[in-house]
Amino acid sequence: MKITCLIVEDEPLARNLLIEYVKKVPYLELLRACSNPLDAIEFLRANPVDVLFLDVQMPEITGITLLKILQKKPLVILTTAYSEYALEGYELDVMDYLLKPITFERFLKAVEKASQRLGGGPPPATQPVERIIHEKIQIADNSPAYIFVKDGTKLVKIRLNDILYVEGLKDYVSIHTPYQKIVTLQRLKSLEDQLPENQFVRIHNSYIVSLEAIDSIHKEKVQIGQAYLPISDTYRRSFREFIERNHIGGDV
Repeated sequence: MKITCLIVEDEPLARNLLIEYVKKVPYLELLRACSNPLDAIEFLRANPVDVLFLDVQMPEITGITLLKILQKKPLVILTTAYSEYALEGYELDVMDYLLKPITFERFLKAVEKASQRLGGGPPPATQPVERIIHEKIQIADNSPAYIFVKDGTKLVKIRLNDILYVEGLKDYVSIHTPYQKIVTLQRLKSLEDQLPENQFVRIHNSYIVSLEAIDSIHKEKVQIGQAYLPISDTYRRSFREFIERNHIGGDV
């Protein structure tokens, strides 16, 4: 059983990422990737699809407006950097809601949910989810060493090895690299889930640091370049265990 899909995303990087994700799933068939929601409306009038991957903020009309216009809706998976659209999306019977930057694992979970709804279960010829995740996103050493984050109206590619530390600022995070500081609308916990556990560690409610970037560790703070970041009591023990696992001596 093939599941047909349509991508509607105006940002080239985000659109290409979704296209690559679709290619990794054997039972997904991409009929078209549109950069303009009006083109998508015309396409859907003549070409029914099973699943619609739909960005929210686009020129001319929003993804929410597009949903309201469509008479016959496919299963809809919203893709956006802004969590405030979740409630309105679910009121319009959106099947799932993917918050950018989207990992392949999270993408695959949404696709599996669509498969369950469309056919009562995953297609018989498909591999188990765990195997697809392992083979397709290449968890081995050759996995992509970067993430994409929203910066204003564009997606910015950040190499994981360039990240010194991440600072949480309520609904935003500030990602510090040697070259720039990028502020993006995202919860710190959400970004933490995307970072490799053997490379990054939480030391405070407001800070995640890169192991490679640490210059020195003091009793109550970590030094990264000119920055001194606090180690909170909440994370002191897990930070100590992280350091011990990575064979670094000294008391924390």
